Order: sequence, then C-alpha cells, then structure tokens
Amino acid sequence: MIIEFDNNRLLPELYGEHGKNLVRIEQALGVSIANRGNQVFVSGAHDARARAELVLNTLYHQLERGGQIGGGDVDGAVRLSLGDMPSGDTPADQPRRLDKLDSLRTNRREVVARSTTQAAYIKALLTSELVVGTGPAGTGKTYLAVAAAAAMLVEGRIDRIILSRPAVEAGESLGFLPGDMRDKVDPYLRPLYDALYDMLPGPQVTRSLESGEIEIAPLAFMRGRTLSNAFIILDESQNATPMQMKMFLTRMGENSRMVITGDPSQIDLPFGAKSGLKDALEILPKIRGVEIIRFGEEDVVRHDLVTRIVKAYNKRDAKLPQRAPDKSARKPKLDAASTSDEATDDAGNGEQENEQK
Repeated sequence: MIIEFDNNRLLPELYGEHGKNLVRIEQALGVSIANRGNQVFVSGAHDARARAELVLNTLYHQLERGGQIGGGDVDGAVRLSLGDMPSGDTPADQPRRLDKLDSLRTNRREVVARSTTQAAYIKALLTSELVVGTGPAGTGKTYLAVAAAAAMLVEGRIDRIILSRPAVEAGESLGFLPGDMRDKVDPYLRPLYDALYDMLPGPQVTRSLESGEIEIAPLAFMRGRTLSNAFIILDESQNATPMQMKMFLTRMGENSRMVITGDPSQIDLPFGAKSGLKDALEILPKIRGVEIIRFGEEDVVRHDLVTRIVKAYNKRDAKLPQRAPDKSARKPKLDAASTSDEATDDAGNGEQENEQK
C-alpha cells in the first residue's frame, strides 16, 4: 500500500524524530512502514494496512488543522483506528478526517479524542446539559471536561466556569490550611488548575480568577445558589455524600452545563458511608437529558505503565470476596408512637401470662 501526502512541511512531525512515530505504529499494528519523500509504503495484513492508513491520515489532518503530535497522539490515533474501522459503505482507502465533535479547540491548543470512549465523551460534553463521566484514573475525564469548559468560554457560549471538588483527603489529614477560602481549597483543586493552564494562557487564567469568570466554589458552600450561564464541573465526585450530590445537581440554572467526574473505585469517605456518585448512578440513568459515559482500563491515555497498573489492580480486586453486610449495624430508630405501641403490647402480653398462671 502506498500513501501519498501533499504538504511536505508537515511530514517531519508526522514521521517523528528518526521515524519514531512510524515505528510506534508498526509495533502497535504489526505492519512494516517505510517512507521516501512524501510517500509512505505500508506492508502487512489487509486489515492492519487499512488501520495504519487511518492512523496516518488522522495524524496528518491533525497537523493540517494546526495541531501537534506526540507519542500520546499516535497511541490515541491507533486506539481510535481499532474501534473505528470503515463500514461496508465506506471505501477502506478513504482518508479518515476528524469529526468536529472529536476535538475541542481552546486558545492554547486543540484537544483531540484518543479513544472511542473519549470521542463519545467529547460529543456528550458539547451536546448534553448534564454529563457524568466515570472510570479509572488517566482516562481524561477531568481534562476533557475542563477543555470543553474553556472552549465554550472562548466561543462565548457561557459566561463563567465554576470548579468544585469535595475537600476530602486521600487517606491522610492535611490539618488546618492557612489563607482565605480559595487558598484553603487550592490544594484539592490543583488538577483542575493544571488543566486550565493547559487550555488558556496563564495571564488570562489569572485575570479570570480575579474577575470571577473562573470561580472556585467549594462543594460545601454551594447550597442555595442558582448557577446560570455557567459550565460547572464537580471533580472527584465519588467523595461527595448523597445529600451533597443532590444539592449540587439542583444548582443548575438557565443555559448551564454540568459535568460530574469520578472513580467509584477510589472512594475516600469514612468506612460505611455511601458515595454520592454511586447513589447518582442509580438514579440519573432514568432521567431524560442526562448522558453517562463509562471509561474502562482500555481508555487510560497516560503512560503505558499506568494502564498496566490499573489492569493489575482491577484483576486483583476481581478476585477479592465481596464484603458481607454489617450485621452489627444499628437498627433504625422507631418513632415515639411505635415505641409506645410496642411497650403497650409487651405490657399486655405480660398481664395475659400472669392471668394464665
């Protein structure tokens, strides 16, 4: 198979330094790739060649749109090709162009989906009012949510971004933190800040934080508010209680988008406390207008080692026995009337026994 590209200036970045991107595609798809000028020669099984062509064209069109290519982008294109082979009505040699809903463009970069689940997540973020993204760490749940918020802010579709997260430490106590409310909450919201600075220029983020265009709203302080014309993100929602989750969900106002992200396998609440995320996942699927996207270990887009770590933990957890219900749990309290009735019944039974004796 021979693939020919028009713009020679894009080819050095497409091929990678010393052809490392081509080597990465070869190893992932089991094909042999050679390049000469603006031509790429692919040999191997028919399906593998078709996937390699999809990957190369996806990356090339990403460069045409002003994007950049790294190892993660190559892996993402490979992952997309494994889930998005052409249908019977589409010629196998037709270049795969990125759909508008496959990517998010902000002031600093264009964020492109790196898996079919990420593509579905981006589409949901752009088209649905309430989106719930669940799954293991490293799947892009929070990063893509912040990217969608930044893109809509740049386009003028919303007036502000509101970031929230339960203030729950992961297994250790940080004690009392100095400063005002924002200073106290900042350590918990650092992943959201990192994503923001990836999407928007630093001075713009600073100005937006000072003007309130980007707002840090601790989950505990959101009661009573109506959030209109905003993109609201609740991160680490597995550490919210059911009451907090209900309170958060009912804050949505006119022309607002709400995104809830979390990993049900990483709950840091006290033992025995029910996660608000798990509670919401039992209720929200029945409601029209709610989109729920579930990521799996195959969607991890961080370092390859992270994928292997997640798989190892999932394999171990699958072998663990399910925890039996706690029999020592306290019985539900009865109201005064019930208690009085039971006392009367007990007294009556005692009198009947005395009469029989």
